[in-house]
Amino acid sequence: MPISHRIRVVDAFTDRPFSGNPAGVLLLDAFPDDAWLQNVAKEVNHAETAFAHRLPAGAEADWALRWFTPSTEVDLCGHATLATAHVLHATGSAEGPVRFATRSGVLTTTAHADGTVTMDFPTAPLTPAEIPDGVAEALGAEPLAVFDAGASLGDLLVELADEKTVRALTPDHKSLIRHSERGIIATAQAEDPTGEYDFVSRGFFPRVGIDEDPVTGSAHTALAPFWSQRLGRTELTGLQASARSGLVRTELRGDRTLLTGRAVTVIEGDLYA
Repeated sequence: MPISHRIRVVDAFTDRPFSGNPAGVLLLDAFPDDAWLQNVAKEVNHAETAFAHRLPAGAEADWALRWFTPSTEVDLCGHATLATAHVLHATGSAEGPVRFATRSGVLTTTAHADGTVTMDFPTAPLTPAEIPDGVAEALGAEPLAVFDAGASLGDLLVELADEKTVRALTPDHKSLIRHSERGIIATAQAEDPTGEYDFVSRGFFPRVGIDEDPVTGSAHTALAPFWSQRLGRTELTGLQASARSGLVRTELRGDRTLLTGRAVTVIEGDLYA
């Protein structure tokens, strides 16, 4: 009989099932070969599947963590990190802050008594860029400004006129592929400045096999400095306005950005492979 692994699907950046961003989570004794990890991620078929295993005492971190889309391994993923931290605390596998060794360095998560989890991520460096030829046509909206979010993300941050424009986007995903290394983050200030969120965004990542990501934690490491500078506050809340939708609380701390959200486990079972 094949070896079984416990597998969970966790909806991240939400407090209710069938919203936020779903991620597969597997806690392992060690990482099997990359082909197996990629096949599992393809089978789960969510934006990312996270694989983690405990590290020995004295290591630089507590757990090793990797993230795979259905088509490739990625350097940074917020929602699957949140989902993994949620599983570790829900199962009693971890207490207090958890340090993850990842391709983006050591990332720390902290679970709070109210059920939220805060992640400490590197802030994405933003560089003003020329509006690439064809990006307006690919998005279906005229950008106000465009910023390169740096090699760590590989995204292009595109400011649009208003929240309605962001929500109404119906991009040509194939055309978007040629405009960034990873994806396009479209954003605008919230229509109601007194509401529960300060800005909106949507994230399109067809280059890594995800036409639209429901809620992209890593994108908020670029959105946080962008909107903090414009709104004059270091603590903000972003709404990623996908069909599933989700809220991300951000706190800018120089070269680090804190991302806070909730998560809920919706599926738990055994993987026989």
